[in-house]
Amino acid sequence: MDEQRRRLPKLLLRGCACGSLMLTWLTAPVWSATGVAVKDVRLSSSADATRVVFDLSGPVEHRLFTLRNPERVVIDIDNAQLAPSFEEVDLSHTVLENIRHAPRDLTDLRVVLDLYQHTDLRSFLLPPAGGYGHRLVVDLTYAGRSAPVMAATENEISLRDVVIAIDAGHGGKDPGAIGHDGMMEKNVVLAIAKRFERLVAKEPGMRPMMIRDSDVYMPLQERTALARQHKADLFISIHADASTSSYARGSSVYILSSTGASSEAARWLAERENAADLIGGVRLKDKDETLARVLMDLSQTATIEASVTLADDMLGALSLVGPAHSERAEQAGFVVLKSPDVPSVLVETGYISNATEELNLCSPTYQESLALAMLTGVREYFSDNAPPGTLLASMWRDRHVIRDGETLSAIAARYHVHVDQLRTHNALDADMLRVGQVLLIPTSDG
Repeated sequence: MDEQRRRLPKLLLRGCACGSLMLTWLTAPVWSATGVAVKDVRLSSSADATRVVFDLSGPVEHRLFTLRNPERVVIDIDNAQLAPSFEEVDLSHTVLENIRHAPRDLTDLRVVLDLYQHTDLRSFLLPPAGGYGHRLVVDLTYAGRSAPVMAATENEISLRDVVIAIDAGHGGKDPGAIGHDGMMEKNVVLAIAKRFERLVAKEPGMRPMMIRDSDVYMPLQERTALARQHKADLFISIHADASTSSYARGSSVYILSSTGASSEAARWLAERENAADLIGGVRLKDKDETLARVLMDLSQTATIEASVTLADDMLGALSLVGPAHSERAEQAGFVVLKSPDVPSVLVETGYISNATEELNLCSPTYQESLALAMLTGVREYFSDNAPPGTLLASMWRDRHVIRDGETLSAIAARYHVHVDQLRTHNALDADMLRVGQVLLIPTSDG
C-alpha cells in the first residue's frame, strides 16, 4: 500500500449520503435527548489486531456485518446518534482506512469502518467500570492471525460470553420424520438451527456452538458430550414432531423426566472411577459413593429447575408464532436432555405430519420466526439467570425482557421505580409492550 496514504493523520467520522469516502472535520449533529450518545471512539492496535471502542452514554442494542470488495465493517447502533463532543480520531498504525457514519431509519446510527484488509470480527458491550462508562467494543483480527492479547485495563477479559449449544436433530443416515410431501425432518431442523445460530451470533454476550452444521449422522451421547466439552451454558435440540393423526399440530418443549434423570445419575455414578469430567464443577472420581450421589443429585436438581425455566420461556415465545401443542413443558427421557449440569431442552417446532405445518416448516419466513422466538426465549431466560462472570450477567443488571402478559406498572413495581421513570428512560410514547422487547431499568446512579 502507499505508505504516504497509509499514514494519513487525524481522520474523522463523517457521513455522506452517496456512501463515498469523505475525509473532513466533524460538524456537530442535531442530538436527540431520548437516544444514546456515542461520545467518543478510541483505537488501539497490536501486530495482528485493531480494537475500536465506542464510549456511550448508556447501553445499546447493536448489529454488525461485513462487506467485501472493498473491505468494510458495518455497525448499526439502535436509538443512537453522535454527540457534539466527538473528537478527531488518529487512524495511523491501524487496519482502518476511514470511518464514516450516517443516520439510519431516523433514530439509529450506522457506522462504517473502511479497512485495508479482511479481518475476523467480534463485538461485545461493557458496563461502566474503571472510570469508564458504557462501551461497545469491536475487535478486528487480521486474517490468518490468532485473537489479540491486549492490556486489559478495563476488566474486559474477565467477562466471558455464554455458550449456546444448538443441536439440529437427526442427520445423515437418520432422516427423522418425513412429511406427506417428502420433507425430511433432518433438513428442516438444520435450516432452522442455522438461522438460530446466526441470530445468537449477533447477540452481545452470546456465542453459538453448532453440534452439527451439515447433513451428518451423530450418535446421541456424542451430542451432549460435545456440548459439555465446549462448556455450553445451554443445550437446545431442535426437532419436528410427527403423529399418526394428521390433525396434530403445534410446538412443544421437552425437559428431562425424573426417570431419565435417575437412569443418567446411575450411569454417571457407576462410571465415576473412569470419568474425567467435572459434574457441576466438582469431580466425582475421588468421592465416596454417598457424597458422590448427593453431589450428583444437587447438580441434577439445579439443572432440571433451570431447564424448566428455559422451557417455559421458550414456549411463551413460540406460542406467538403458532399454536402450542402443550401449554406447559413436557417431560421425556430423551438422551440429548441427560447432561447432568447443562440446562437442556428439546424443541418440537411443529408437526411435519400435518400438511399445513409441513408447508410452514418449509417456509424461510416461518423458519426465521421460529428462530427469533427461540432467541426471545433464551433472552428471557438469561435476563434472570445469566451465569456470574459473564458479559450478560453485567448487561442484564439494568435490563428486563418483556414476557407475555406483563404490564409496565407491574414491571415498575418489581424494580421499585415509578412508571413515569420507565417511560422516560425508554422513550416510550405509550404503555403498549411486545414480548421480547428489552426495557432499560433506571438505577439510582442514573
